[in-house]
Amino acid sequence: MLELLGISWLEAGAVVLATIGMYVALVVLVRVLGQRMLSGMSSYDLAAVIAFGGIIARAALGESPKLGGGIVAIVTLVLLQALSGVIRRAKFGARLVVNRPVLLMAGSKVLERNMSRCHVSHPELNSRLRLAGVSHPDQVGAVVFEPSGALSVIRAGQPIDEGVFDGVIGAEELR
Repeated sequence: MLELLGISWLEAGAVVLATIGMYVALVVLVRVLGQRMLSGMSSYDLAAVIAFGGIIARAALGESPKLGGGIVAIVTLVLLQALSGVIRRAKFGARLVVNRPVLLMAGSKVLERNMSRCHVSHPELNSRLRLAGVSHPDQVGAVVFEPSGALSVIRAGQPIDEGVFDGVIGAEELR
C-alpha cells in the first residue's frame, strides 16, 4: 500500500523536472502561437485542453502515478505560477511572458494583417461586434485583441485617450 502512495527522492526530482519542462513548453507554445490559444473556447478547444492535461499528467507522473508524485507535481505547478506572477511584474518579464494587445479595427477599417497575425476570422470579429451591440462598422471606434484572448470593442463617438492604447500593436492607425 505504501508503494502506491510514496515516492523516492529521485522520483520526486523526476516529477519536478518533468513538470517544469511541460510548463515551460506550454508557456512557449502560448507565447509563439499567440493569445488566440486563450480566447473563448469551443467544444474542440475544450477537448484539446483535456488532452493537454492528460499529456502533461502522463509526462509529469510517468507510467504508474502515485499520490506522492501528484502532490509534488501540484506543488511544482503552484510554485511555477507564483514565480510567473513575480516575473510578469517586472517590465522585462512582462514582455517575455505576456503577448501585447493588437488593434484589429481602427474605426470601421478592419486591419487584415493584424487579424491574420492573431488568427481571428471575420465571423469571430462580427460575433464579438454583435455581442457589443454594434450593428454597423461605422459604430466602431476600435477593436483590440487583448493578451487574454478577449476582444475589446470601443464604440465610435467616444473620446479615445492615446494612453489607453500604449503598447497596443497598430495603435498608430487610430491617429
